[in-house]
Amino acid sequence: MKWFRRRSLRARLTLVSVAVLSLGLLASGVLVVAVLNFSLLRAINVESQETARAVAALVTQDALAEPIPASPGVQVQVVDAGGRVLAVSATADRLVPILYPDEMRDLPDGQVTVIPGDRIGLRGPVRVVAMEAGRPTEEKRVLVARSAADVVAGVHVLRVTLLIAYPILIALLAAVSWRVVGAALRPVEALRAGAEDITGRARSDRLPVPDSRDEIHRLAVTLNDMLHRLDAARARQRAFVADAAHELRSPLTNMRTELEVAQRLPDDTDWPAMSADLLTDVERLSRLVDDLLLLARADDATTRAVTPAVPVELGALLAQVAAKYPSVSYERPPDSLSVEGEPDALARAVTNLLDNAVRHAASSVTLTAFGNGRDAVITVTDDGPGIPEADRQRVFDRFTRLDDGRARDAGGAGLGLAIVRELVRRHHGTITLGDAGPGLRAEIRIPRS
Repeated sequence: MKWFRRRSLRARLTLVSVAVLSLGLLASGVLVVAVLNFSLLRAINVESQETARAVAALVTQDALAEPIPASPGVQVQVVDAGGRVLAVSATADRLVPILYPDEMRDLPDGQVTVIPGDRIGLRGPVRVVAMEAGRPTEEKRVLVARSAADVVAGVHVLRVTLLIAYPILIALLAAVSWRVVGAALRPVEALRAGAEDITGRARSDRLPVPDSRDEIHRLAVTLNDMLHRLDAARARQRAFVADAAHELRSPLTNMRTELEVAQRLPDDTDWPAMSADLLTDVERLSRLVDDLLLLARADDATTRAVTPAVPVELGALLAQVAAKYPSVSYERPPDSLSVEGEPDALARAVTNLLDNAVRHAASSVTLTAFGNGRDAVITVTDDGPGIPEADRQRVFDRFTRLDDGRARDAGGAGLGLAIVRELVRRHHGTITLGDAGPGLRAEIRIPRS
Protein backbone atom coordinates (compact mmCIF):
# COMPACT_ATOMS: atom_id res chain seq x y z
CA MET A 1 0.00 0.00 0.00
CA LYS A 2 2.92 2.36 0.55
CA TRP A 3 3.87 2.02 -3.08
CA PHE A 4 0.29 2.81 -4.07
CA ARG A 5 0.06 5.88 -1.81
CA ARG A 6 3.28 7.28 -3.23
CA ARG A 7 1.89 7.33 -6.78
CA SER A 8 0.33 10.43 -8.24
CA LEU A 9 -3.42 10.92 -8.05
CA ARG A 10 -3.66 10.40 -11.79
CA ALA A 11 -1.78 7.09 -11.55
CA ARG A 12 -3.84 5.90 -8.58
CA LEU A 13 -7.14 6.72 -10.27
CA THR A 14 -5.98 4.99 -13.44
CA LEU A 15 -4.85 1.91 -11.52
CA VAL A 16 -8.12 1.72 -9.61
CA SER A 17 -10.23 2.16 -12.73
CA VAL A 18 -8.19 -0.44 -14.65
CA ALA A 19 -8.42 -2.86 -11.73
CA VAL A 20 -12.19 -2.43 -11.50
CA LEU A 21 -12.58 -2.80 -15.26
CA SER A 22 -10.36 -5.89 -15.25
CA LEU A 23 -12.40 -7.52 -12.50
CA GLY A 24 -15.59 -6.60 -14.31
CA LEU A 25 -14.35 -8.02 -17.59
CA LEU A 26 -13.08 -11.18 -15.88
CA ALA A 27 -16.41 -11.71 -14.14
CA SER A 28 -18.34 -11.03 -17.33
CA GLY A 29 -16.08 -13.37 -19.33
CA VAL A 30 -16.50 -16.20 -16.84
CA LEU A 31 -20.24 -15.60 -16.80
CA VAL A 32 -20.50 -15.55 -20.62
CA VAL A 33 -18.52 -18.80 -20.96
CA ALA A 34 -20.52 -20.51 -18.23
CA VAL A 35 -23.89 -19.37 -19.60
CA LEU A 36 -22.97 -20.32 -23.18
CA ASN A 37 -21.68 -23.76 -22.12
CA PHE A 38 -24.81 -24.38 -20.04
CA SER A 39 -27.13 -23.25 -22.84
CA LEU A 40 -25.47 -25.40 -25.52
CA LEU A 41 -25.35 -28.49 -23.32
CA ARG A 42 -28.96 -27.97 -22.31
CA ALA A 43 -29.91 -27.73 -25.99
CA ILE A 44 -28.18 -31.08 -26.61
CA ASN A 45 -30.01 -32.63 -23.65
CA VAL A 46 -33.39 -31.35 -24.81
CA GLU A 47 -32.81 -32.52 -28.39
CA SER A 48 -31.67 -35.96 -27.20
CA GLN A 49 -34.70 -36.26 -24.91
CA GLU A 50 -37.05 -35.36 -27.75
CA THR A 51 -35.39 -37.94 -30.01
CA ALA A 52 -35.67 -40.61 -27.29
CA ARG A 53 -39.32 -39.73 -26.70
CA ALA A 54 -40.11 -40.02 -30.44
CA VAL A 55 -38.37 -43.37 -30.76
CA ALA A 56 -40.14 -44.65 -27.62
CA ALA A 57 -43.47 -43.74 -29.20
CA LEU A 58 -42.59 -45.72 -32.33
CA VAL A 59 -41.58 -48.68 -30.19
CA THR A 60 -44.91 -48.57 -28.36
CA GLN A 61 -46.78 -48.49 -31.67
CA ASP A 62 -44.65 -51.29 -33.21
CA ALA A 63 -43.83 -48.88 -36.01
CA LEU A 64 -40.10 -48.71 -35.54
CA ALA A 65 -38.13 -48.63 -38.81
CA GLU A 66 -34.88 -50.44 -39.36
CA PRO A 67 -32.44 -48.73 -39.11
CA ILE A 68 -33.82 -46.10 -36.73
CA PRO A 69 -33.72 -42.66 -38.37
CA ALA A 70 -31.32 -40.28 -36.54
CA SER A 71 -29.40 -37.06 -37.18
CA PRO A 72 -25.71 -37.19 -38.09
CA GLY A 73 -23.56 -37.63 -34.98
CA VAL A 74 -26.43 -39.22 -33.05
CA GLN A 75 -26.57 -42.89 -32.10
CA VAL A 76 -29.86 -44.59 -31.10
CA GLN A 77 -30.37 -48.05 -29.64
CA VAL A 78 -33.37 -49.97 -28.33
CA VAL A 79 -32.42 -52.59 -25.73
CA ASP A 80 -34.40 -55.07 -23.66
CA ALA A 81 -34.16 -55.82 -19.95
CA GLY A 82 -31.30 -58.23 -20.49
CA GLY A 83 -29.22 -55.66 -22.33
CA ARG A 84 -29.76 -57.20 -25.74
CA VAL A 85 -29.80 -54.69 -28.60
CA LEU A 86 -33.13 -54.90 -30.46
CA ALA A 87 -32.79 -52.02 -32.93
CA VAL A 88 -30.20 -49.39 -33.81
CA SER A 89 -29.60 -46.34 -35.94
CA ALA A 90 -27.26 -46.48 -38.90
CA THR A 91 -24.13 -45.57 -36.94
CA ALA A 92 -24.83 -47.39 -33.67
CA ASP A 93 -23.32 -50.70 -32.57
CA ARG A 94 -25.71 -53.65 -33.12
CA LEU A 95 -24.18 -55.88 -30.45
CA VAL A 96 -22.92 -53.81 -27.53
CA PRO A 97 -25.26 -51.38 -25.76
CA ILE A 98 -24.19 -47.73 -25.42
CA LEU A 99 -24.40 -47.96 -21.60
CA TYR A 100 -23.10 -50.68 -19.33
CA PRO A 101 -25.72 -52.62 -17.35
CA ASP A 102 -24.94 -50.82 -14.06
CA GLU A 103 -25.06 -47.43 -15.82
CA MET A 104 -28.51 -48.23 -17.25
CA ARG A 105 -29.71 -49.50 -13.89
CA ASP A 106 -28.61 -46.34 -12.03
CA LEU A 107 -29.82 -43.85 -14.68
CA PRO A 108 -33.37 -42.51 -14.03
CA ASP A 109 -35.85 -42.44 -16.87
CA GLY A 110 -35.38 -39.43 -19.11
CA GLN A 111 -32.19 -38.25 -17.41
CA VAL A 112 -28.78 -37.60 -18.96
CA THR A 113 -25.38 -39.09 -18.23
CA VAL A 114 -21.96 -38.44 -19.75
CA ILE A 115 -19.61 -41.15 -21.09
CA PRO A 116 -16.31 -41.04 -23.00
CA GLY A 117 -16.87 -40.76 -26.74
CA ASP A 118 -14.17 -43.26 -27.71
CA ARG A 119 -16.27 -46.03 -26.14
CA ILE A 120 -18.83 -45.81 -28.98
CA GLY A 121 -16.66 -44.26 -31.70
CA LEU A 122 -17.63 -40.59 -31.23
CA ARG A 123 -15.42 -37.57 -30.48
CA GLY A 124 -15.19 -35.93 -27.11
CA PRO A 125 -17.64 -36.39 -24.25
CA VAL A 126 -20.98 -38.01 -25.19
CA ARG A 127 -24.27 -37.23 -23.48
CA VAL A 128 -26.63 -40.20 -23.26
CA VAL A 129 -30.38 -40.19 -22.51
CA ALA A 130 -32.23 -43.34 -21.42
CA MET A 131 -36.03 -43.54 -21.73
CA GLU A 132 -38.44 -46.46 -21.15
CA ALA A 133 -40.42 -47.68 -24.17
CA GLY A 134 -42.98 -50.30 -25.19
CA ARG A 135 -45.97 -51.69 -23.34
CA PRO A 136 -45.96 -52.07 -19.55
CA THR A 137 -45.35 -55.82 -19.87
CA GLU A 138 -42.26 -55.15 -21.97
CA GLU A 139 -39.02 -53.86 -20.49
CA LYS A 140 -37.42 -51.91 -23.27
CA ARG A 141 -35.31 -48.78 -23.13
CA VAL A 142 -34.32 -46.27 -25.77
CA LEU A 143 -30.74 -44.98 -25.58
CA VAL A 144 -29.83 -41.80 -27.46
CA ALA A 145 -26.17 -40.70 -27.51
CA ARG A 146 -24.96 -37.42 -28.89
CA SER A 147 -21.41 -36.02 -28.93
CA ALA A 148 -20.75 -32.69 -27.19
CA ALA A 149 -17.38 -32.24 -28.90
CA ASP A 150 -18.61 -29.31 -30.98
CA VAL A 151 -19.87 -27.56 -27.87
CA VAL A 152 -16.61 -28.17 -26.00
CA ALA A 153 -14.61 -26.93 -28.98
CA GLY A 154 -16.76 -23.84 -29.39
CA VAL A 155 -16.53 -22.94 -25.71
CA HIS A 156 -12.77 -23.50 -25.81
CA VAL A 157 -12.42 -21.17 -28.81
CA LEU A 158 -14.47 -18.54 -27.00
CA ARG A 159 -12.35 -18.92 -23.86
CA VAL A 160 -9.10 -18.54 -25.82
CA THR A 161 -10.49 -15.57 -27.72
CA LEU A 162 -11.42 -13.83 -24.48
CA LEU A 163 -8.03 -14.58 -22.93
CA ILE A 164 -6.35 -12.94 -25.94
CA ALA A 165 -8.81 -10.08 -26.42
CA TYR A 166 -9.22 -9.06 -22.76
CA PRO A 167 -5.57 -8.05 -22.15
CA ILE A 168 -5.62 -5.97 -25.34
CA LEU A 169 -8.94 -4.42 -24.29
CA ILE A 170 -7.63 -3.71 -20.78
CA ALA A 171 -4.53 -2.04 -22.22
CA LEU A 172 -6.72 0.16 -24.44
CA LEU A 173 -8.96 0.98 -21.49
CA ALA A 174 -5.91 1.84 -19.37
CA ALA A 175 -4.67 4.24 -22.06
CA VAL A 176 -8.10 5.83 -22.39
CA SER A 177 -8.47 6.04 -18.61
CA TRP A 178 -5.05 7.69 -18.31
CA ARG A 179 -6.05 10.32 -20.86
CA VAL A 180 -9.51 10.87 -19.38
CA VAL A 181 -8.21 11.15 -15.79
CA GLY A 182 -5.49 13.52 -17.01
CA ALA A 183 -8.07 15.69 -18.74
CA ALA A 184 -10.28 15.67 -15.63
CA LEU A 185 -7.34 16.65 -13.39
CA ARG A 186 -5.98 19.29 -15.75
CA PRO A 187 -7.97 22.08 -14.00
CA VAL A 188 -6.58 20.86 -10.67
CA GLU A 189 -3.05 21.06 -12.05
CA ALA A 190 -3.84 24.55 -13.32
CA LEU A 191 -4.97 25.51 -9.80
CA ARG A 192 -1.78 24.05 -8.33
CA ALA A 193 0.41 25.89 -10.83
CA GLY A 194 -1.52 29.11 -10.19
CA ALA A 195 -1.10 28.74 -6.43
CA GLU A 196 2.62 28.05 -6.88
CA ASP A 197 2.94 31.09 -9.12
CA ILE A 198 1.15 33.29 -6.61
CA THR A 199 3.36 31.98 -3.80
CA GLY A 200 6.53 32.48 -5.83
CA ARG A 201 5.70 36.05 -6.79
CA ALA A 202 4.39 36.86 -3.29
CA ARG A 203 1.76 39.19 -4.68
CA SER A 204 -1.98 39.37 -4.85
CA ASP A 205 -3.47 37.37 -7.71
CA ARG A 206 -6.26 34.95 -8.50
CA LEU A 207 -6.36 31.30 -9.45
CA PRO A 208 -7.62 30.29 -12.90
CA VAL A 209 -11.31 29.34 -12.89
CA PRO A 210 -12.26 26.51 -15.32
CA ASP A 211 -15.18 27.03 -17.68
CA SER A 212 -16.95 23.89 -16.46
CA ARG A 213 -19.60 24.24 -13.75
CA ASP A 214 -18.43 21.27 -11.70
CA GLU A 215 -16.83 20.74 -8.29
CA ILE A 216 -13.45 22.02 -9.49
CA HIS A 217 -15.07 25.25 -10.69
CA ARG A 218 -16.67 25.73 -7.28
CA LEU A 219 -13.35 24.91 -5.60
CA ALA A 220 -11.56 27.56 -7.68
CA VAL A 221 -14.23 30.16 -6.84
CA THR A 222 -14.01 29.31 -3.14
CA LEU A 223 -10.21 29.51 -3.16
CA ASN A 224 -10.32 32.87 -4.94
CA ASP A 225 -12.76 34.15 -2.34
CA MET A 226 -10.39 32.92 0.36
CA LEU A 227 -7.44 34.66 -1.34
CA HIS A 228 -9.48 37.86 -1.53
CA ARG A 229 -10.24 37.70 2.18
CA LEU A 230 -6.60 36.93 2.97
CA ASP A 231 -5.47 39.88 0.85
CA ALA A 232 -7.94 42.15 2.58
CA ALA A 233 -6.87 40.87 6.01
CA ARG A 234 -3.20 41.31 5.10
CA ALA A 235 -3.88 44.85 3.89
CA ARG A 236 -5.74 45.68 7.11
CA GLN A 237 -2.92 44.18 9.15
CA ARG A 238 -0.28 46.22 7.30
CA ALA A 239 -2.33 49.38 7.72
CA PHE A 240 -2.91 48.61 11.39
CA VAL A 241 0.78 48.00 12.06
CA ALA A 242 1.78 51.13 10.16
CA ASP A 243 -0.77 53.29 11.96
CA ALA A 244 0.12 51.79 15.34
CA ALA A 245 3.82 52.41 14.73
CA HIS A 246 3.06 55.99 13.73
CA GLU A 247 0.94 56.62 16.81
CA LEU A 248 3.49 55.02 19.14
CA ARG A 249 6.29 57.10 17.66
CA SER A 250 4.90 60.42 18.93
CA PRO A 251 4.91 59.72 22.71
CA LEU A 252 8.17 57.82 22.44
CA THR A 253 9.78 60.72 20.57
CA ASN A 254 8.55 63.16 23.22
CA MET A 255 9.88 60.99 26.01
CA ARG A 256 13.26 60.60 24.33
CA THR A 257 13.54 64.33 23.71
CA GLU A 258 12.68 65.14 27.30
CA LEU A 259 15.21 62.61 28.61
CA GLU A 260 17.96 63.92 26.29
CA VAL A 261 17.24 67.46 27.45
CA ALA A 262 17.20 66.31 31.09
CA GLN A 263 20.74 64.91 30.70
CA ARG A 264 22.02 68.44 29.90
CA LEU A 265 20.10 70.32 32.57
CA PRO A 266 21.87 71.61 35.72
CA ASP A 267 21.41 70.01 39.11
CA ASP A 268 18.90 72.65 40.27
CA THR A 269 16.38 71.63 37.57
CA ASP A 270 12.72 71.19 38.61
CA TRP A 271 12.74 67.39 38.37
CA PRO A 272 9.15 66.92 39.66
CA ALA A 273 7.87 69.02 36.74
CA MET A 274 10.06 67.08 34.33
CA SER A 275 8.77 63.74 35.71
CA ALA A 276 5.18 64.99 35.42
CA ASP A 277 5.70 65.63 31.70
CA LEU A 278 7.22 62.17 31.27
CA LEU A 279 4.36 60.61 33.24
CA THR A 280 1.86 62.29 30.90
CA ASP A 281 3.56 60.74 27.87
CA VAL A 282 3.79 57.35 29.61
CA GLU A 283 0.07 57.44 30.44
CA ARG A 284 -0.73 58.33 26.84
CA LEU A 285 1.48 55.49 25.63
CA SER A 286 -0.13 53.07 28.11
CA ARG A 287 -3.65 54.03 26.96
CA LEU A 288 -2.64 53.53 23.34
CA VAL A 289 -1.15 50.09 24.06
CA ASP A 290 -4.30 49.09 25.99
CA ASP A 291 -6.47 50.20 23.08
CA LEU A 292 -4.36 48.23 20.60
CA LEU A 293 -4.53 45.10 22.76
CA LEU A 294 -8.30 45.40 23.05
CA LEU A 295 -8.68 45.71 19.28
CA ALA A 296 -6.31 42.79 18.73
CA ARG A 297 -8.47 40.60 20.98
CA ALA A 298 -11.53 41.80 19.08
CA ASP A 299 -9.93 40.65 15.82
CA ASP A 300 -9.61 37.14 17.25
CA ALA A 301 -13.26 36.86 18.35
CA THR A 302 -15.41 39.92 17.77
CA THR A 303 -18.45 38.56 19.57
CA ARG A 304 -16.80 36.57 22.36
CA ALA A 305 -16.62 38.11 25.80
CA VAL A 306 -13.25 38.28 27.53
CA THR A 307 -14.88 37.90 30.97
CA PRO A 308 -18.13 36.03 31.72
CA ALA A 309 -21.30 38.04 31.13
CA VAL A 310 -23.27 39.05 34.23
CA PRO A 311 -26.50 40.98 34.76
CA VAL A 312 -25.75 44.72 34.54
CA GLU A 313 -28.12 47.45 35.73
CA LEU A 314 -27.47 50.24 33.20
CA GLY A 315 -28.96 53.01 35.30
CA ALA A 316 -26.44 52.52 38.11
CA LEU A 317 -23.54 51.84 35.72
CA LEU A 318 -24.16 55.03 33.71
CA ALA A 319 -24.49 57.04 36.93
CA GLN A 320 -20.99 55.94 37.96
CA VAL A 321 -19.59 56.86 34.54
CA ALA A 322 -21.38 60.25 34.38
CA ALA A 323 -20.10 61.16 37.85
CA LYS A 324 -16.60 61.50 36.35
CA TYR A 325 -17.79 64.30 34.01
CA PRO A 326 -19.13 67.38 35.82
CA SER A 327 -20.30 68.93 32.53
CA VAL A 328 -22.40 65.90 31.52
CA SER A 329 -26.14 66.00 32.16
CA TYR A 330 -27.56 62.62 33.17
CA GLU A 331 -30.91 61.61 34.62
CA ARG A 332 -31.15 58.05 35.83
CA PRO A 333 -34.14 56.15 34.32
CA PRO A 334 -36.96 55.52 36.81
CA ASP A 335 -37.30 51.83 35.91
CA SER A 336 -34.65 49.16 36.09
CA LEU A 337 -32.80 48.69 32.80
CA SER A 338 -30.89 45.40 32.88
CA VAL A 339 -28.70 43.72 30.25
CA GLU A 340 -26.32 40.76 30.18
CA GLY A 341 -22.74 41.85 29.62
CA GLU A 342 -19.38 42.98 30.94
CA PRO A 343 -19.65 46.01 33.23
CA ASP A 344 -16.12 47.23 32.48
CA ALA A 345 -16.61 46.89 28.71
CA LEU A 346 -19.91 48.77 28.76
CA ALA A 347 -18.43 51.49 30.97
CA ARG A 348 -15.47 51.78 28.59
CA ALA A 349 -17.76 52.17 25.56
CA VAL A 350 -19.82 54.92 27.21
CA THR A 351 -16.65 56.61 28.52
CA ASN A 352 -15.17 56.80 25.02
CA LEU A 353 -18.36 58.38 23.69
CA LEU A 354 -18.41 60.90 26.55
CA ASP A 355 -14.73 61.73 25.98
CA ASN A 356 -15.43 62.56 22.34
CA ALA A 357 -18.59 64.47 23.18
CA VAL A 358 -16.95 66.55 25.94
CA ARG A 359 -13.95 67.27 23.74
CA HIS A 360 -16.03 68.62 20.86
CA ALA A 361 -19.14 70.03 22.59
CA ALA A 362 -19.78 73.75 22.53
CA SER A 363 -21.52 73.89 25.89
CA SER A 364 -23.51 70.79 26.85
CA VAL A 365 -23.39 66.97 26.77
CA THR A 366 -26.40 64.80 27.62
CA LEU A 367 -26.38 61.12 28.58
CA THR A 368 -29.68 59.19 28.58
CA ALA A 369 -30.82 55.59 28.92
CA PHE A 370 -34.25 54.05 28.33
CA GLY A 371 -35.95 50.87 27.24
CA ASN A 372 -37.31 50.43 23.71
CA GLY A 373 -39.05 47.11 23.28
CA ARG A 374 -36.50 44.34 23.70
CA ASP A 375 -33.55 46.74 23.54
CA ALA A 376 -31.86 48.99 26.05
CA VAL A 377 -30.91 52.29 24.40
CA ILE A 378 -28.04 54.55 25.53
CA THR A 379 -27.62 57.98 23.89
CA VAL A 380 -24.83 60.55 24.13
CA THR A 381 -25.71 63.95 22.64
CA ASP A 382 -23.51 67.06 22.27
CA ASP A 383 -23.98 70.47 20.66
CA GLY A 384 -20.68 70.51 18.81
CA PRO A 385 -20.00 70.76 15.06
CA GLY A 386 -21.26 67.23 14.39
CA ILE A 387 -20.01 64.80 11.75
CA PRO A 388 -21.01 64.93 8.07
CA GLU A 389 -23.32 62.08 7.10
CA ALA A 390 -20.83 60.79 4.53
CA ASP A 391 -18.20 60.27 7.27
CA ARG A 392 -20.38 58.66 9.94
CA GLN A 393 -19.34 55.13 9.02
CA ARG A 394 -15.72 55.99 8.31
CA VAL A 395 -15.12 57.36 11.80
CA PHE A 396 -15.54 53.86 13.22
CA ASP A 397 -12.43 52.72 11.32
CA ARG A 398 -9.21 52.54 13.29
CA PHE A 399 -6.89 55.56 13.36
CA THR A 400 -9.51 57.70 11.60
CA ARG A 401 -9.56 61.40 12.44
CA LEU A 402 -11.51 63.96 10.46
CA ASP A 403 -10.09 67.25 9.26
CA ASP A 404 -12.95 69.38 10.56
CA GLY A 405 -13.67 70.81 14.01
CA ARG A 406 -14.15 67.38 15.62
CA ALA A 407 -10.50 66.52 14.85
CA ARG A 408 -9.17 68.96 17.42
CA ASP A 409 -7.85 66.03 19.38
CA ALA A 410 -5.51 66.57 22.30
CA GLY A 411 -3.43 63.47 21.84
CA GLY A 412 -6.13 61.09 20.56
CA ALA A 413 -5.13 58.26 18.26
CA GLY A 414 -8.43 57.78 16.42
CA LEU A 415 -9.25 54.51 18.20
CA GLY A 416 -12.08 55.62 20.51
CA LEU A 417 -15.05 54.94 18.21
CA ALA A 418 -13.44 51.77 16.81
CA ILE A 419 -13.20 50.44 20.37
CA VAL A 420 -16.80 51.43 21.07
CA ARG A 421 -18.01 49.51 18.01
CA GLU A 422 -16.06 46.38 18.98
CA LEU A 423 -17.32 46.48 22.57
CA VAL A 424 -20.92 46.94 21.43
CA ARG A 425 -20.57 44.08 18.94
CA ARG A 426 -19.32 41.91 21.78
CA HIS A 427 -22.69 42.53 23.47
CA HIS A 428 -24.59 41.73 20.22
CA GLY A 429 -25.60 45.36 19.91
CA THR A 430 -25.32 48.21 17.40
CA ILE A 431 -24.12 51.81 17.44
CA THR A 432 -25.25 54.56 15.08
CA LEU A 433 -24.49 58.27 14.69
CA GLY A 434 -27.12 60.90 13.84
CA ASP A 435 -27.93 64.61 13.89
CA ALA A 436 -28.90 66.30 17.17
CA GLY A 437 -29.99 69.75 15.92
CA PRO A 438 -26.60 71.27 16.12
CA GLY A 439 -24.29 68.54 17.26
CA LEU A 440 -24.09 64.77 17.17
CA ARG A 441 -26.19 62.01 18.72
CA ALA A 442 -24.56 58.60 19.32
CA GLU A 443 -27.01 55.76 20.04
CA ILE A 444 -26.15 52.33 21.41
CA ARG A 445 -28.73 49.49 21.32
CA ILE A 446 -28.14 46.32 23.36
CA PRO A 447 -30.60 43.42 23.83
CA ARG A 448 -32.21 43.46 27.29
CA SER A 449 -31.91 40.47 29.58
